[in-house]
Amino acid sequence: MSIPTPHISAKEGDFAPTVLMPGDPLRAKYIAEHYLDDAVLVNNVRGVQGYTGYYKKKRVSVMASGMGIPSIGIYSYELFNFYGVQNIIRIGSAGAIHPDLKVRDLVFAQGACTNSNYAHQFGMPGTLAPICSYDLLEKAVAKAKELGYTYKVGNILSSDTFYDDGAGSAVWGKMGVLAVEMESAALYLNAARAGKKALCICTISDHLLTGDNLSSDERQNSFNEMMVLALEIA
Repeated sequence: MSIPTPHISAKEGDFAPTVLMPGDPLRAKYIAEHYLDDAVLVNNVRGVQGYTGYYKKKRVSVMASGMGIPSIGIYSYELFNFYGVQNIIRIGSAGAIHPDLKVRDLVFAQGACTNSNYAHQFGMPGTLAPICSYDLLEKAVAKAKELGYTYKVGNILSSDTFYDDGAGSAVWGKMGVLAVEMESAALYLNAARAGKKALCICTISDHLLTGDNLSSDERQNSFNEMMVLALEIA
């Protein structure tokens, strides 16, 4: 496939080697407007905004993934395989299913369990465990310690279902899974297949065990730590 692709209108060289990938297009716009210098809109197909600019003189891009494994599966595949992107750092929200986590905590997804069938396309004769880039994870942990952020490292669940009775999440939690989100497994699988690097950094926006949650305004302010951390390691 040549570029532009059916989903990304950017030209060759429009993306930096590292792309930050929130789910929400408006969050991508927020990052570009508040953190990047000389940001340029390089994609707006279907309203999925992508920008490239500079953070502390480092060229970096940010583009939304949309919601769910199929959506991030498309965008990350095209970025890795057609636009020469080397690293994608997902920055999103997650629901905690571990008692040691609190709202606003950061989670670095070392591995991404899933109830999705996304990996079936690769024809593996068994179960492949999608994992992040250790290089990016190591940098994230070091920077979080330096900045004094509260974080945990471990498994998360990339689920295809947002609305359920919570029973499934409880079972995953008994296996030490920290939190639930909806994208990282596809990102990690695409990175593995393309020989590229990926990491998911999530902010806990709600807790499935305690019922604690953040308002929309609190989410915006609390997510700033996650954004800064991702930009620092980009």
